[in-house]
Amino acid sequence: MAAAVMDVCLHSGQQQPRRLREAPCAPDGGLEPAAAEGALQEDGTGIPPGGSNKIEPSLRSLQKFVPTDYASYTQEHYVFAGTEIVIQESIESYGAVVWPGATALCQYLEEHTEELNLQDAKILEIGAGPGLVSTVASILGAQVTATDLPDVLGNLQYNLLKNTLKRAAHLPEVKELVWGASLEQHFPRSTFYYDYVLASDVVYHHYFLDKLLATMVYLCHPGTVLLWANKFRFSTDYEFLDKFKQVFDTTLLAEFPESSVKIFKGILKWD
Repeated sequence: MAAAVMDVCLHSGQQQPRRLREAPCAPDGGLEPAAAEGALQEDGTGIPPGGSNKIEPSLRSLQKFVPTDYASYTQEHYVFAGTEIVIQESIESYGAVVWPGATALCQYLEEHTEELNLQDAKILEIGAGPGLVSTVASILGAQVTATDLPDVLGNLQYNLLKNTLKRAAHLPEVKELVWGASLEQHFPRSTFYYDYVLASDVVYHHYFLDKLLATMVYLCHPGTVLLWANKFRFSTDYEFLDKFKQVFDTTLLAEFPESSVKIFKGILKWD
């Protein structure tokens, strides 16, 4: 049934959110370049990896991927699970910015850690970006695999190493994942099983929504729970939600009206 479903997809509260500021958005859901640059640089250092904000030597041997050489990086501060987390971001890439769905999902994970039984849980994050969600999940005790496109992996791994070494029981893994491409080769179903698949703000105005849904379906085994947080900006976001509900038993877990973010739980339909 899962194979048929994937084929259809391919073709068809106690602490407040902890970001110190919210990056402004344009009407189309993207960052307002000038305003966002000002917000990000307000107290960010703008120091890229390799500058004075270097990974300490003990981490360098663990970093397999090289961060993209953007013109500027900033250091953004968050607090989750009683831990200050510093995420290196750049407005030069969608994959190098923490979006509203990520902070909402982090808040949900923190507030429901025991209920979700995250300790030692096996988690894969789709579209991990700069890594805030994977960092928080790791600090909360999960065994995390953070995935994204190749050009995102360097900064993703940099942030994960900087924030989880000596803080997390399990050092998160970083892997390339192109939606809908070579899934069986890189994530063979006979080998890989995840208790949770996480995704935040992966649905927006792009042309890979069917491949995204197919990837979500592929990664879910019986017993896997998919947690998807998203800021709803466009009519296509709701169209994706309708398709999502066709293949996943779907529950709305939380809603944040001030940011238009909704968090859904999905269990793949196997019947």
